[in-house]
Formats: sequence, structure tokens, C-alpha cells
Amino acid sequence: MDIESRLIETVIEAVHKIYDQAPDKKTIQIQKTRKDFDGDFTLVVFPLLRISKKPPEQTATELGDYLQENIKEISSYNVIKGFLNLSIDKSFWLSFLNSVGNNTNYGFIKEHEASNTVMIEYSSPNTNKPLHLGHIRNNLLGYSVSQILKSQGNKVVKVNLVNDRGIHICKSMLAWQKWGEGITPEKAGKKGDHLVGDFYVKFDQEYKKEISELIEKGSSEDDAKKNAPLILEAQEMLRKWEAKDSEVITLWKEMNSWVLAGFDVTYKELGVDFDKVYFESDTYKLGKALVEEGLQKGIFIKKDDGSVWCDLTDEGLDQKLLLRADGTSVYMTQDLGTAHQRFKDYDANELIYVVGNEQNYHFQVLKLILGKLGYSWSEYLHHLSYGMVELPEGKMKSREGTVVDADDLIAGMVTTAEEMSNELGKLDDYSETDKKNIVETIGLGALKYFILKVDPKKTMTFDPKESIDFNGNTGPFVQYTYARIQALLRKADEKNITITEEVETNSEISAKELQLIKFIHTYPEVLSESAKNYSPAMVANYVYELVKEYNQFYHDHPIFSESDESKVAFRLYLSAQVSKIIKSGMSLLGINVPDRM
Repeated sequence: MDIESRLIETVIEAVHKIYDQAPDKKTIQIQKTRKDFDGDFTLVVFPLLRISKKPPEQTATELGDYLQENIKEISSYNVIKGFLNLSIDKSFWLSFLNSVGNNTNYGFIKEHEASNTVMIEYSSPNTNKPLHLGHIRNNLLGYSVSQILKSQGNKVVKVNLVNDRGIHICKSMLAWQKWGEGITPEKAGKKGDHLVGDFYVKFDQEYKKEISELIEKGSSEDDAKKNAPLILEAQEMLRKWEAKDSEVITLWKEMNSWVLAGFDVTYKELGVDFDKVYFESDTYKLGKALVEEGLQKGIFIKKDDGSVWCDLTDEGLDQKLLLRADGTSVYMTQDLGTAHQRFKDYDANELIYVVGNEQNYHFQVLKLILGKLGYSWSEYLHHLSYGMVELPEGKMKSREGTVVDADDLIAGMVTTAEEMSNELGKLDDYSETDKKNIVETIGLGALKYFILKVDPKKTMTFDPKESIDFNGNTGPFVQYTYARIQALLRKADEKNITITEEVETNSEISAKELQLIKFIHTYPEVLSESAKNYSPAMVANYVYELVKEYNQFYHDHPIFSESDESKVAFRLYLSAQVSKIIKSGMSLLGINVPDRM
């Protein structure tokens, strides 16, 4: 049992024995002592005053006496109004440090048969364009949340829903037919997703020309947009696709295969993967049966034109269209069916959608409708709503070709990492192969860390130069600290210094060393909170604070110039444990840490 759990149990026991009444466990509030007070853990006494019927200071003192007498690790306590601050003996912290050294997965919880199955959908790209900076945030969030949830004992299924049908797909196809001249990714020497994306941009350019021409001839802008020949042709192509026209289907399959192959290259570069890929072309009709079921049960309403709606006015929303008058489905219909299919496929306990905050309303409605249909699991459907990624110069637009392409960004980050490393002289002694591997690790680490350190809910501005700085709250700063510790451990080996396998619990240590051990102690709590909040930012910022704490320790406590061999051995052992936590935390963010930098 960990120290916090023991404190809670002993407080319950104390209240029962001193005041002859058993408190509700929920009223026992144990928290970390604030930095400006002495102590390690603080008991908030106020909720217990109705039981003690005594002043807060007296209640805290009586409980403090009992706790100190019954938990040998408590060395002292102090009372500040209604707060009981408990100090834990140094021997406990050193014993704890040994437990970390003996645990290869410190902070992790083992998966077992009764573990929750959590499905996470992320990426969800369209097959009419390459992945861009916004997709990068989506993919990194989805993958990292998956890793964090897995670390807390959950069975995790990572899924991708590829949007491979619809008018936007037909726009790229039509543009390729008109202006492609039989070009393929191989002939063009381009990734397939980039090639198809070029035709999506081409369609928009030509479409705008036609709109302008129609407006010049007297059409209103709305009429011009509806009647431009290109959009009418694209709509006709969509109708042919839905009618399974063989020529359209053949082209659709070929162009989609180009894009999917391109996506796979980007996913591999980013280090993300999926356990299952769903395709909208397979799932878009799934929800129709559910809508029919809702109609029969009187949950939905059919209007005079034959369209089907769900009335959500009692929930403070509006009416939501589920089937058009011609019987065709909408996105909501598809998502109803897909959610049902996924719970059926994997018997999931929870389904998390990693989707931008512009879809907040959609997922609010999806959850409500599934609840109305009687699916109890709708309660466990969560929208991980994240803010958009902007650039210092503003927003991006796919149709106009002004997005930051994911592949270009990754390559640019690696190039910037190489330039900065060369400028600082960090890679002078490395072979070309080692240099290539390290700059890729630094470049991708900088990109991932900069994005993941921001609370997912917040809109963020991505600045490549700032992200790759070797100082401050950045990936390279964390990676450099890890590499520095590995260099210390190698130097110890070269000097034949034996790093102890276990520290003596009566060792003399400084306040800074003790503080570092206490910081390591909070790692499992950070992982637990990060999992509950679906927030990799909590892990990223914890690792940064740990690294800052370590660097202060390293600055104040020389290792190899220390004459006391036992202190040298202890500081190396402590350094090794810190590096283990850094590596563990960064791996949950999908970031590698190099042994040398």
C-alpha cells in the first residue's frame, strides 16, 4: 500500500478511535503540502470538524499525535489553522528510491483480464489531400493518449476512420481526369497523397474561375457557385459513385490507393499506428437501420417530405436531420452506425474521438441520440476536443494550398535540428549515420513535444524555431538532459566506479537530493491524472519540471569531483533513476531520447 493510502486508512482509524465515529472516506483529503510550508503531505481537517466538534487546531493536533504514533515514517507534523502538515522520514524516501530502481515499469499498471477496453479514434483524414499540421496534432494526441491509457492498465484499441467518399473526393478525381494526362505518383516522382492534393487545389482554382465568369455574365454569387459546370460535374460523379459506376469506382480505388500509401509513409515518420482502419465507404450506410429502429419506437419523427429528424429541443438544442427526404444518410447517421459497430466489434467500455473543437456540437448530439436509442454505453462515449493549430502568420486553408504539409514540416524540423546542432558544435565527432539518426530524433522530438506540452483544449501557435531551442520547455532540452545523464553513467563505467544497486536508507543526503526523490514519487499520480484527463500535456510538463529539478541538483552537487565515494555512488544512482523516468515519460509522448547528443 502506498503512503497516501496508508495515511487515509490511518486517519479513518484515528477518527473512529478518538471521536467514536466512522468518517466517510470521501471526506479524507490528503494532498501534497504547498511549497511554502514544511511537510510532505497535508490533511485538510475542516471536513472532519462536524465529527470532532472541536476547533480545527485541536482536531489537527489530536489527529497528528495519533498518526505520528501509528505510522513510523512520520517524523514530525505541524498545524496551520485547519491543515495538518506531515513530514515523512528520510529513510522512507530512500527506501522508496530503491523500489523505483527495482521496478522497470515504475508508475505503470499491468493490464489484466478485467481491464477496461478503450477504443481511441484519431487521424480521420480525407483521401483528397495530404496530412497537414492540424493532422499532426490530432495524430500525436491520439497516439500519446493511447500510450498513457495503456500505461494505466487499460486495453487500448487504436482506430482510424478514413473519409474516402463524398464530393471532396470527387473534386480531386474530376480534376485528375481533366488535367492529369494520366500522371501517377511514380511518373511524377511524388507521394500519392501530395499528387492527389495538387488536383484538389487545381479543382478549386478552376472552379473559382468559372464562378467569376458566371458572375460577370450576371449571375448572383450563390447561383454561380451552384451552377458552375465543374461543381455540377463533380456532383454527377458522386451520383455515379453511389450507383457503383464501374469506371468511377475503378478511378476512385486507384487514386485512394495512392493517397493511402502516402499516408502510411507519414504515419511511419510520425511513429503512430493503428490496430484497425475503418473506411467511410464501408460505414456510411451503417446507421440507417438504427434510424429505422428509432422511428418504430417513436424516438424520431418523419416529416411530410419523408426526411427523418431527432427532436432535441428538450435538451436545449434543435432538431437534427438523420435521413434526407430522398432517404440518403448524413454524417450523423454514419456516426451512429459506426459507434454501434465498434462497440459490437471490440466490446469496448469506452470510445474516445480525437476530433477538433469545431465538432463539439456534433458529438454532443451523437451522444444524446445514442442515449435516446437506449444504448447505455453512450455514457462512455467521449469527445477529446482539441484546439486548432495556427502559425505565427495565421490560419491554414486546404483548398487554397496554404496548409503546412506534414511531410514538409517533418523534413524541415530535421533540417533545423541539424543546422542548430552544427551551429552549437554538438555533432562534430559523430559519423554521418549517427548524425542522421540523432538529428531525426531531435527534430521529431522537438515537433512532438512542442505540440503535446500544450493543453489539448487550447488553440496553439506552432513556431518551428522556438520548438527546437536547446533551452527552455522544449523537447531538445529534455533530450539533452537525458543524454547528459547517460554520458555520466558511461564516464562512471570508464572510471570503474560501481553504481550501487541499492542505496542505504540511513545515507546522508541534501535537501536538494531529497526534493528530487520526492519529485520522482509524484510520477504515478501524474500518469493517473493524465489518463483521467486525456492530457499528454500533464506528462510533458512533469518531465520538464523533473529535468529542471535535476539540472539544479547537478549544478549544486558535483559528482566526479566529490571526494566521498558513497556520495558519488548515490548521486549516480539517483541520476540513473531520473533518466529512467525521463525516458518513460517521453516514450508515452511517442518521443525517443538519444544516449548521446
